[in-house]
Amino acid sequence: MKILVTGSNGQAGKELVQKGRLLEFDIIALDVDVLDITNKGAVCEVIKDNNISLCINAAAYTNVDQAEDDIKAAFAVNCDGPENIAYACAEEDIPFIHISTDYVFGGNKTALYIETDQMAPIGIYGKSKKEGEVCVKAALEKHIIIRTSWLYGVYGKNFVKTMLDLGRTRDEISVVCDQTGSPAFAADLADAVFVIADKIRKREEIVWGVYHYCNKGVISWYEFAVKIFEYAKQYESMEIDRVIPVNTKEYPTKAKRPKNSAMDCSLIVKTFGVKQPLWADSLKTMLDRLYILKDKA
Repeated sequence: MKILVTGSNGQAGKELVQKGRLLEFDIIALDVDVLDITNKGAVCEVIKDNNISLCINAAAYTNVDQAEDDIKAAFAVNCDGPENIAYACAEEDIPFIHISTDYVFGGNKTALYIETDQMAPIGIYGKSKKEGEVCVKAALEKHIIIRTSWLYGVYGKNFVKTMLDLGRTRDEISVVCDQTGSPAFAADLADAVFVIADKIRKREEIVWGVYHYCNKGVISWYEFAVKIFEYAKQYESMEIDRVIPVNTKEYPTKAKRPKNSAMDCSLIVKTFGVKQPLWADSLKTMLDRLYILKDKA
């Protein structure tokens, strides 16, 4: 089965490519330097000419604050791009797995968000991802949209790596404590995606639609940072001695963030039988891998 992975050099994309090849899928990994998903003609050509059987889109404009000023680019990548892939997939009658985000929600709900909750994004990034979902649904029946949250991994830039860098040079840092959600380890997300891809390969019946996937447990960014340093000190000495919890009002950013974006992932677990590890266990696994890679470098 030949699978096209777009956004293949990102933190999710690299994990998807590695996992797919490990499971002996024929993976065509393309990043923006080879395939610009905002170019509809190029997308259609690649999918048709390579006899693709499934598309997985991990490409995204993810700079949440910069998106507030770079609106056109954010919508081009997060809305037009997925729509182009969905259109091309519809033309060839093949399925499409698209990665979306918790930021499609406004953050006012106190309970876990479920797939059918109304999307009400509060920033350009979230709005562009929402419109991407709408376009995918309209263009193609055979779609799986997976909303994930607080994504991190051994590749690319993310919160965990930022904390590690700060912890090596500062004795104290302030981290927001009144925004809650659930981290998602990119390798776990890739595992979940390929559970679905394997079912498609085996021609099992697929319940198309929207699903949530992140690691189990709801925490604040402050709690996440504390655990990162606790684990990291088992691998290296750090300057960090104190993490100070602060409110969002004390740490203003250009783009508003959802106060709560924690999602219920029971639907994807029940429907496809994917595993949902605890967030702290996955953080430890990620750090194990990160430091092993550093030792080899």
